[in-house]
Amino acid sequence: MPDTPDRPAAPARGAGAVPPAAPHLLLAALADVRSPRVPELAPYAPERPFPWNAPVTANAGELGGAIDLDRVLRLSLTAPANTPGRLRPVPSAGALHPVRAHLLLGQGCSLPPGRYAYDPRTHRAHQRGPAPDGVPPGALVVLTVVASRTVAHYGHRAWPLLLLDTGHAAAALALAGATTADVLVSLDADGSLLSAAVGLPDAPDWQDAWPGTEPELPLAALLLTPPGGPSGIDPPLRAWAGLPRGSAPTPRPGADTTPPRELAAARHLLHHIGEASGRPGGTWHPASRPGQVTDEALEARRSAPPEGLHRPPGKELLSRILATAENARPDGPAWTLAVGNTAPALYAAARGGPGLDIRAVGDTRPTLAHWAAGQQWIATSGAVLLAHGCPDDASHATVRSSHLVAGYAAGAAQAHATALGLRSRPIGSWQQADLGAAFGDTPGRDWIVHGLALGAPPSAADSLTTEAPPATPPTASAAPAAPSGEEERP
Repeated sequence: MPDTPDRPAAPARGAGAVPPAAPHLLLAALADVRSPRVPELAPYAPERPFPWNAPVTANAGELGGAIDLDRVLRLSLTAPANTPGRLRPVPSAGALHPVRAHLLLGQGCSLPPGRYAYDPRTHRAHQRGPAPDGVPPGALVVLTVVASRTVAHYGHRAWPLLLLDTGHAAAALALAGATTADVLVSLDADGSLLSAAVGLPDAPDWQDAWPGTEPELPLAALLLTPPGGPSGIDPPLRAWAGLPRGSAPTPRPGADTTPPRELAAARHLLHHIGEASGRPGGTWHPASRPGQVTDEALEARRSAPPEGLHRPPGKELLSRILATAENARPDGPAWTLAVGNTAPALYAAARGGPGLDIRAVGDTRPTLAHWAAGQQWIATSGAVLLAHGCPDDASHATVRSSHLVAGYAAGAAQAHATALGLRSRPIGSWQQADLGAAFGDTPGRDWIVHGLALGAPPSAADSLTTEAPPATPPTASAAPAAPSGEEERP
């Protein structure tokens, strides 16, 4: 997800400072993320070895079963071949790959029942414990985040990127599984319940339970069941949570001894955001995938380089992609399209039917480029799909849903764009991007939380002419510029 590498050093804040109370931390952190303050310089954080190396491991496709985990994981989370440093076809924030998957398996899967941690580099599932008695057939996948590398790279801007990336990973899993299994997705299940189900300590207790290891914070879950199986049942999270804690990860000296203040604050904030007091088991929505999204399309999806996004797609294709984003979930932010061509405009979905309605006339791309960490390539992209909402005073549940659903829907839209032959690149970091205020509405109520740049494939004529970057309008808020293509990571 994009950000700027031009990060001047700033006075260090107390490493041992205690984060403020969670509600105040959330409001302050949301305002800080949206401010023009750039992250502080931090040493490069190298990738650590996969910690879940239990002696009993299995290939993800070792056994036959109605739910082919080999296929689902290969199309969604497996590290693509010959791409050193990348875990997924669409990399996470700064290629830091914070999202991990834990598998809770009943009968009917291509692995024996039990708890597993999935290693995307080796495409192997490491068994961490047994399954509870009587667990229904199917696979529960719980997605967790490891925050340290993303925080080291993006500082105070990291935690929304962790939420967005989890949404993208959830979409990839849902799209991969939806053709051969019935898929339900929850983006609001209680984090402590998910931790217990996976056999992990709750975040505040992690260091006492497993010193020298890095905490994982659960944020989302998916349920895959064999087609035609039982329906209308709650996923068996509580049955899994009733088991003893699973095997521990391998301690790494210095992996997590005294976390810096920003890392501690990010974990504290994500733990608070993950709480769900009203319905701990979460709400579960069925997932499907557009008919055009084949397995080949999932394998082909990539983040396009910025220079490959100049040509605007046709409005009919854009209308279909916008519909995919809006229909991916019944909750979450609103969606708008900024299109640049000979008649640039901002579009919304047409009321009462397919197509696009003009929301405003004019080229918004230069302003979007300034709002998105100063990435000037956005000013010449063909179109930008925007997720917006999440007001200044949003509750922790709204903050969680706004970002997770935005990432989930953008992931679905990106896969659909790939299937339609379009190029795309997610845009995760936004500062001063008050879209509502820009249209004269009440400030602080309608913020951009995510974006997806879209471009048609280049034509022969494109090799002869290149669109010049438009001048930045005087109303655009200033943000430091990022070198094109270096730091933008979806």
